[in-house]
Amino acid sequence: MRRFLSALLLVLAALAAAAPAHAERVRDLGSFDGVRPNQLTGYGIVVGLDGTGDDNFEYLTEAMRGVSGRMGLTLPPGVSPGLKNAAAVMITAELPPFAKPGQTIDVTVSAIGKARSLRGGSLVLTPLYGADGQIYSMAQGNLAVGGLGVSGRDGSQLSVNVPTVGRIADGATVEREVATGFDTLGELRFNLNTADFQTAARMRDAINARYAGAARVVDAVTLSIVMPFGSDARAEMIAGIEMIEVTPAQTPARVIVNSRTGTVVINSAVRLSPAAISHGKLVVRIEEDPLIVQPEPFSRGETAQEEASTISIEEEEARVVAMPGAANLSEIVDALNMLGVGASDLVVILEALKQAGALQAEMVVM
Repeated sequence: MRRFLSALLLVLAALAAAAPAHAERVRDLGSFDGVRPNQLTGYGIVVGLDGTGDDNFEYLTEAMRGVSGRMGLTLPPGVSPGLKNAAAVMITAELPPFAKPGQTIDVTVSAIGKARSLRGGSLVLTPLYGADGQIYSMAQGNLAVGGLGVSGRDGSQLSVNVPTVGRIADGATVEREVATGFDTLGELRFNLNTADFQTAARMRDAINARYAGAARVVDAVTLSIVMPFGSDARAEMIAGIEMIEVTPAQTPARVIVNSRTGTVVINSAVRLSPAAISHGKLVVRIEEDPLIVQPEPFSRGETAQEEASTISIEEEEARVVAMPGAANLSEIVDALNMLGVGASDLVVILEALKQAGALQAEMVVM
């Protein structure tokens, strides 16, 4: 019996060692079609500001007329009220999937005019619209602003963070539910975050191993999964699928170059073939040493400046470095470090290696 247990432990240890080291859950590789958040936007008015509003902003004035009209107050024609205590704002929010009427969501309020600060303001009741033009939520509440802006009478100003953007926690109430087709469609589609046929095929096989014949590959991004009818059974199946572990396919070989910062990122799939590189630096130096020329005594001449320039050129001895073929990321880094060059020179060398066919990777310049 003891020998049997020992053998069983050895088998389990071998299986654990053979398990994929980089397996990911299905829920981390993509999402089900329709089960996603939706963006909402709206245009509104923030009132109660301490003289930091827009001040006679034309469309703010018209918006205030509309707000006053809804409250039963009609402003006389041609009257432009002083609006330093109000500001025109854009409201944005994200409607979570399956959000129901009566639930609340957070909103972000941003000034779109000349308001200096939204601190201490309150958002007037504002409808939030979806991409289809329908009202899905109503927003209202007091803003929490993390920034601070102050100014002096001489025009000097000081700002800490951004005082023209604020948030209202639970500031909008959901008024309409977004139809997802979750409980009516016979098949649900699962979309990968990154298009890859091999990852899609592996995910199909992993799902079918647990739910026989349920999944099929539509394209490099989408899998179609047959679902049982009934929301309870369907939710249980989706929960099980999302926790299945799949080993994604290796990412394509890429070298990412940020041309603004000089940052170079190389992923582990990059391969380097043997190559020889000659690299040197040319330094051109121009020195200006102007001379002041004085006129002779008792002459009518004037003091003048005579230009004197010295131009020198220095060229470092070019070194020829043999780049060995590298099979992994650490070897590529060691090979590139042999050159001892800066980020900008490294980008040029990588591009030349790509053109010479020695760098098996896609160059992506940001």
